[in-house]
Amino acid sequence: MPLFRSFIAVAASSAALMGHPAAAQDRALSFSLTGGASLAPSYFGSDSYRVGPTGSFGFTGLRLGRVELGDPDGPRHFAPGTGLRGAFRLIGEREGADELAGLDDVDASIEVGLGVHHTTELWQVYGELRYGVIGHGALAGELGANAIYRDDSGLILHAGPRAEFGNTRFARTYFGVTAAEAAQSSLSSYAPGGGVHSIGFELGAYQPLSDDWGVTGSVRYDRLRGDAAGSPIVRQGSRNQLTASLGLTRHFDLRF
Repeated sequence: MPLFRSFIAVAASSAALMGHPAAAQDRALSFSLTGGASLAPSYFGSDSYRVGPTGSFGFTGLRLGRVELGDPDGPRHFAPGTGLRGAFRLIGEREGADELAGLDDVDASIEVGLGVHHTTELWQVYGELRYGVIGHGALAGELGANAIYRDDSGLILHAGPRAEFGNTRFARTYFGVTAAEAAQSSLSSYAPGGGVHSIGFELGAYQPLSDDWGVTGSVRYDRLRGDAAGSPIVRQGSRNQLTASLGLTRHFDLRF
């Protein structure tokens, strides 16, 4: 992940310029990884569904001597405070078959990026920007807010609105139809622009199993809008998109 490596390099250089080398206990990195399965539309705008892998990366904090980002010693899930968060999304391959016969295949993509959040005991707002390091090579992101419920057992529930956006390259990759594709398919050519392409709502839960492990689940509804909703790909499918996921989360606290 070039972005993450650059981030580490800048932080390390800053620590060196500030004076004394950091002792081992003054260097820490905390993050989480989630892997699991999801039920989601077969592609953006599809009215059919498929089961596939899903995953996420959560950044908790980094400390290199006097340089500190986030809180590597704080709570791990929906931690109160203002800081950075990791951003990750896997988009599956889209094949030019069946109702999309004549369209080019779209390779699977992995988006990686960073976001910022402000979280309290009862609510959260956040924004994130991702880049397709594998696959589409476009920019995409999300804005959202959550109401948060924290139970004494450790269970955390969250619910709130979402808005997804992407640049023109993203929009044309997933909602566009080129002239050549139109000539080979039943769809008309279409060149959408970038912007907000969906508005939705998510309900999720996190249940810790131990100090380092937990179960994460969510259900989300999105409705495609704007240029995305006008795409012939979406018009023959559905603007309504429902996603459900279940995963196992592992927390890491590295001291070096």
